[in-house]
Amino acid sequence: MRSLRTRLALSLFLIVLAAVAVVGGAVMKGLDDGLRHAALQQLMTTAKVNSRGIDVAIDKGDSARHIDTLVRDAADQATARVTLLGLYTNPGALRTYPKSDSTRQVEIRDLQFDVAVDAAQTGRPTTAIEAGDAGRVGEAAVPLIYQDPRSHKRVVGSVLVFSRPLDTVDEDVQVVRDRVLEAALAALALAAIAAWLVARNVSLRVRRLEAVADRVAQGDLTARFPVDAHDELGQLADTLEQMRRQLAELDDARKRFIATASHELRTPLFSLGGFLELLEEEDLDEDDRRRFITQLRQQVLRMQKLATDLLDLSKLEAGSLELRRERTDLGSVARLVADEFAPTLVAHEAHLELRLPPEPVEAHCDPERVGQVLRILIDNAITHTPPGTDLVVSASRRGDVARLGVGDFGPGIHRTMLPRIFEPFVTSDDAQGSGLGLAIAGELAERMDGRLAVDSQPGRTTFTLELPA
Repeated sequence: MRSLRTRLALSLFLIVLAAVAVVGGAVMKGLDDGLRHAALQQLMTTAKVNSRGIDVAIDKGDSARHIDTLVRDAADQATARVTLLGLYTNPGALRTYPKSDSTRQVEIRDLQFDVAVDAAQTGRPTTAIEAGDAGRVGEAAVPLIYQDPRSHKRVVGSVLVFSRPLDTVDEDVQVVRDRVLEAALAALALAAIAAWLVARNVSLRVRRLEAVADRVAQGDLTARFPVDAHDELGQLADTLEQMRRQLAELDDARKRFIATASHELRTPLFSLGGFLELLEEEDLDEDDRRRFITQLRQQVLRMQKLATDLLDLSKLEAGSLELRRERTDLGSVARLVADEFAPTLVAHEAHLELRLPPEPVEAHCDPERVGQVLRILIDNAITHTPPGTDLVVSASRRGDVARLGVGDFGPGIHRTMLPRIFEPFVTSDDAQGSGLGLAIAGELAERMDGRLAVDSQPGRTTFTLELPA
């Protein structure tokens, strides 16, 4: 019972069994009631037709012998037992007594003929079923009405009862019941086979998904989930396949990240080792020693920046970097960050122009992270442009979008590099930079419900940070 196939097959079989039982029971009951009703209606029609002669004879006052003959003739024509019953009251209750019977029995013990009392009381033909010694008997009672000469009222003087065994109805019902039972057993057998086949198919599909899931769990991301139908299991397989592709992409990105980070760290480490070996030489003059120490300091700063960028990027990818959103004037942030780069701009022999409107340009963002993005963009512009290249920092608002732009007048970014410029470790100049700054800036922009765009051509490159105003 722990098997999905067994539970599914058993459930389908029980559902079919319940349906067959309910439908079969309803059909048999309806059939039994319908056949009995039809038999009683037929008997009533026959009783009405064959009771007219007897009614006329009684009204004329014919002899009892003649009436007995008419009763027997009516029984022969109706193929039923015909009984003429008289009425009397004792004590206060209406009773019947036999006056004539087609079986020529003076006393009728096997049937009570309660239907005759009902017909006499209502004055209308009545049908009923009575259990006799030989089984169920259908009865049709026809009241014989005459006009009382003293009260001039129409009263029931006697009742003529036509009775016929319902054995044929029971036999017909039994035959149909047997056929229905045989058909039900055949349907259950087919349902059991169909349920087992369906359950087996579902179980095999689930096991195929389970096998692929085990391979993926063990690290085999080349295994593919079979999408063999458009049903629920097919949709599940498609969802699992999408998950597998995402895991494969993440695994490839992780491998590329590790390889690139190792390469980026290997270069400054080898450089540090070489400088240290040179510093260990005793005949090294003081100017060379000072120059080597300066190079060592630059490599250490490069490694520190790389480590900081890697840490920021890992926090962003893990979703653990907290953002504190508030109303922020982008112009004020631009002024503060621009002042920080004053010494660097002097060393780069460049000028930074601030193009800010007189009114505040407010955005809903984290001012600290906006400053970080702006530092990355300005540092990126200084790093990848030749000395003497001027920069422009601007702020503006259009509709519900606030913009903060950093432009330079350098050689620009090659158009083949633009689609990948925000990917980690991608740089337009392999000689400088780690390639993490723009990736961090782009991720920070998305986390603040904004985006970072770039437009570059020879002589003009502009990065634009767009944020909700």
